[in-house]
Amino acid sequence: MSVNHQDLLSMSTSYKEYLYHTIIHKTARIGVIGLGYVGLPTAFEKAEEGYQVIGFDVSDFKVKQVNNGTNYINDIDDTTFNELTKVRKKLSATSDFSELSKVDIVLICVPTPIDEYKQPDLSFVRSAAESIAEHLHPGMLVILESTTYPGTTEEIMMPLFEEKGYTAGKDLFVAYSPERIDPGNRQFGIKNTPKIVGGVTDNCTTLAAEFIGDVSYPVSSIKVAEMAKVYENTFRFINIAFANEMAVLGEKMDIDMWEVIEASGTKPYGFMKFFPGPGVGGHCIPVDPYYLTYKAKELNQNTKLIELAGEINNKMSEVVVNRAMKSLNQHGKAINGSKVVVLGVAYKRDISDMRESPILPILDELANANAEITVCDPFVNQIPVNNEMRTTEKYSKRLLKDADLVIIGTDHTCFDYEEILEESKIVLDTRNACKDIEEKYSNYIRL
Repeated sequence: MSVNHQDLLSMSTSYKEYLYHTIIHKTARIGVIGLGYVGLPTAFEKAEEGYQVIGFDVSDFKVKQVNNGTNYINDIDDTTFNELTKVRKKLSATSDFSELSKVDIVLICVPTPIDEYKQPDLSFVRSAAESIAEHLHPGMLVILESTTYPGTTEEIMMPLFEEKGYTAGKDLFVAYSPERIDPGNRQFGIKNTPKIVGGVTDNCTTLAAEFIGDVSYPVSSIKVAEMAKVYENTFRFINIAFANEMAVLGEKMDIDMWEVIEASGTKPYGFMKFFPGPGVGGHCIPVDPYYLTYKAKELNQNTKLIELAGEINNKMSEVVVNRAMKSLNQHGKAINGSKVVVLGVAYKRDISDMRESPILPILDELANANAEITVCDPFVNQIPVNNEMRTTEKYSKRLLKDADLVIIGTDHTCFDYEEILEESKIVLDTRNACKDIEEKYSNYIRL
């Protein structure tokens, strides 16, 4: 049965009651700003729940893809996506932001990158908030999901809304609920991952938690929600740095730190396993800590541990290239002119996402050392090397045989690691991908 929202609003004793009714009956009209790795899966899930969803994006390509029923995110089921867009008409997309005036709940899922100086770039958040402010109406719920530093929602977004005469908790509801989407994770997704939520007021928190559903985890304030997101990823950032530093030390001491970490992990309490690698990748872990350091500097506070972790993690590309040079030298080869095959360039296994991939700076350094680079990644077609786009090659035995050195950059499950060890002259494994099969191969080197 269709619902006349104006009639429902006139019958409600408050805007909070109006929104509550539209949420429990799935009649609220939903807008999602940003249709990338977070926004599109979020819009998809809400449409699947039964809501009418409009996706907003400045990319004409993404808008056309959605409206054509064509999915471009790996974690979304293609058949269901086509059904929601083309058959049930529950999900559509537009670049016309005036359509925001027709929605009840807006989710902001835009990028929050850092610039070359490791400073937060909140231009996308600010632009989204400005678009919403232009089309605000009483009874709207706005939820920011993009990663950011504590204070962003109240300091950047709320002044824009208050200029329009709205009061949070009465005729406008604003909350922060950080995304927790892990591309390629088949065990935990939107439906079963707890989601932190904090509002500008208690009413804001209550409504946002109701909308998010059973997985919601309400906290006492919006700043707690904002801090929790950067804290959880900074925790990983620092511990990965420790694992990386120990891997470098372990190589000097002829100790396999992967085995050390596995052994330490047998302790049933007080220890959590973090593994070394070629660096940190993805949108969150390499970025979030710098949002925290930026805010700390505003308060004249130092975050020495975070900054040191950043130095260690950023240095891993140099460590990998130095190991490559050393390995080639031991076989009478210089890196200059050597044929180097890099297997995998995505930031994690079995996905196409290259955001902040630690393999990209390794490729740049190999190119600067005049190595002849070939990259194989079945999920990625083109890669930037020193700001020039190159096409990836198809994996083959011939490539392995011809290479002077093979570097395992990303441990995609489709690679045949026994074949790689069998056919290659030297294998430098940055991901421990050859665990349990490497012992019989003298050409194997683990980072």
